[in-house]
Amino acid sequence: MVDDDEPNMVNSGKSQRVIVEGLPFSIEIYRLETDKTWTLEVVDHEGTSHVWDDQFESDKDARNTALEAIQSEGALVFMRGDNVIPFRKS
Repeated sequence: MVDDDEPNMVNSGKSQRVIVEGLPFSIEIYRLETDKTWTLEVVDHEGTSHVWDDQFESDKDARNTALEAIQSEGALVFMRGDNVIPFRKS
């Protein structure tokens, strides 16, 4: 049974994969179709998700924030954040 009351997820065209210091990162930017602000999530090469608490007015702002954070902190330091939830490996 499909619940038509659930809003659809909108994935931004600004989402992308990047390589920083030889390590791949997936920058995921999305929102519910009923929302005006964007959520930013970066998944590192170990499958660990880093989700920002702040919402972003534009998907471009979200992408720029992710790129600046990874590049300014360095890939390994960025990955050592204390607010991460690792995904289960299959």
